[in-house]
Amino acid sequence: MNKKFKLNRTNLPLWRGIAIIAGTFSFIICMLVLVNYVQINRVDPVNTGVINSLVDRLNENPNDEQLREQIREMDLLVRKAYFTNQWQIKAGGYLLLFGVIVLAIALHLFYSGKKELPQVFEKDEENIILFREKARKWIVIGGFGIVGITLFFAFLTHKELGNQFTVAASTAKVTAEQVRTQQVAEVVEVIAEVVPEKKNEEVKEIEAEVIVEKAPEKQTLPAKEEVKDAKPIETSTKYTGTYPSKEMMANFPSFRGAGGNGIAYQKNIPNEWDGASGKNILWKQPVPIQAYNSPVIWGNKLFLSGANATSREIYCYERNKGKLLWTVKVEKISGSPAESPEVTPDTGYAASTLTTDGKSVFAIFANGDVISVDMNGEKQWAKNLGVPDNHYGHSSSLLVFEDKLIVQYDQKKSGKVMALSTKSGDEIWSTPRNVRVSWASPVIVQNDGRVEVLLAADPSVASYDAQTGEELWKLDCITGEVGPSVAYQNGIVFALNEYASLVAIKPGENPEILWEAYDYLSDVPSPIAYEDLLFIVTSYGAVACYNAISGEIFWEQEFDAGFYASPILVDGKIYLMDREGVMHIFKAEKEYVSLATSALGEKSDASPAFADGKVYIRGEKNLYCIGK
Repeated sequence: MNKKFKLNRTNLPLWRGIAIIAGTFSFIICMLVLVNYVQINRVDPVNTGVINSLVDRLNENPNDEQLREQIREMDLLVRKAYFTNQWQIKAGGYLLLFGVIVLAIALHLFYSGKKELPQVFEKDEENIILFREKARKWIVIGGFGIVGITLFFAFLTHKELGNQFTVAASTAKVTAEQVRTQQVAEVVEVIAEVVPEKKNEEVKEIEAEVIVEKAPEKQTLPAKEEVKDAKPIETSTKYTGTYPSKEMMANFPSFRGAGGNGIAYQKNIPNEWDGASGKNILWKQPVPIQAYNSPVIWGNKLFLSGANATSREIYCYERNKGKLLWTVKVEKISGSPAESPEVTPDTGYAASTLTTDGKSVFAIFANGDVISVDMNGEKQWAKNLGVPDNHYGHSSSLLVFEDKLIVQYDQKKSGKVMALSTKSGDEIWSTPRNVRVSWASPVIVQNDGRVEVLLAADPSVASYDAQTGEELWKLDCITGEVGPSVAYQNGIVFALNEYASLVAIKPGENPEILWEAYDYLSDVPSPIAYEDLLFIVTSYGAVACYNAISGEIFWEQEFDAGFYASPILVDGKIYLMDREGVMHIFKAEKEYVSLATSALGEKSDASPAFADGKVYIRGEKNLYCIGK
């Protein structure tokens, strides 16, 4: 006992010294965070004033290309300032937490050593000791109070800079829209590593095995690993079919076409139309409830959904004449919340595009309601997946693989990707995802004998076996609330998000980034990969074509209005709808060649659908059929 007491007494100076160092360290971190908050409120950390000054100068001289480039560079600096601040606040918080923990441990051991043996004191000395104990108590309370205040100001710092960053970024975007009066694209010299130039080839006839012509390069995928916390999964086997199937490719069954990869397989699509004069407008029909989802097509039927805070509906139109065949009201679903969640104006209550397998139509809404109806509008099954824990409701679109309805259900907590039975709605498999909120949609591709579901959400791009839900590979490479879906071509996955980066990923057991770029990023439209080309569309109106192999920019083009709709590749051409309802059609080549600019006559944020030589577009209020 005495030996132990002596040892503890011997260590008292050590623990006291550690406590002093840890306390001093924590105090310095606190002061740095507080000073940082004051500095951010006194000095503009993202140079918003500088950007505004450049905007004013550019308004006076809109043809100044050098000034325009300065604004682009300033936008990049704004991004760097934001992410640097994020890192500083996060690092400061961890350092402060570490310092407080060390301080608490050192103080505990120090005072434990001093109380090993009882001591007898005179009354005056006892009063002094009680005073010291009270003083220490208030010092500790005050210290933790300072720590709490510091963390509060750290949050305010992060929020304040985030607001300033958003303002600066928005200013840069608006500036880009204001000055797009001249073509600024130029062809970039191809580097030596670029693959040989390919000539555009017509998409093969569906009856002539399109899949074989467009088959991706083979990739080695990892051996199966157990998915933690997921339901038991069946043994993965090689997929002997072809995806997407000929039948899917002959139709337009989901958001961005068959498999969700942004490629349509139709031909003889018109380039020119005019909503005002009615040129090439075959029919126009109103949609009862406005929404942002895009048309899907199977056979002679076209499907949409609409929703507001009180109603959710599915619509079926006769594709050739535009007659509204039936409407299904989505109501009285078990587990559905009494009130709809709050959503943002950019998403609404029915942002998710439907999907169909030709036998049933599947829809999902912002509140987590998912429903299946047959092709005649008869309800087959419905369920609620749980109200999404995010700030805009569920927004990811649906896909079908064989008898499975694939749902990407990313949210703040308990995110997952799941497969529901198309016949019953029962869960076939479900795989947990440690990701943050996203509104990106899944993409399904066939690769090396497997069919993979590709998903993107902060912090990772990941692949799952469509048959079993098994996670095949994952790579942490993306940040923010991810909106764009991925693109896939020739064994390479492309992912991006605004204020993050554009990455080209080689999938496999050890996935790796082939190249990374920061020039053009998207927060809404999804990219398209075609042959050795990658097309990026931004919401503020810029479009860029990259070499998909090396990451070099072939061309860049700016337009008068921004884009929310995703581009679709069809018959060697890209159809891109801007927010004013103008379709920009250009060749999918390494040089920018505009084919037509056709106005719908009303605003639109929906991606087009294609079938039988016709284009189908959802406007702000109406549905259009365009043909020759």
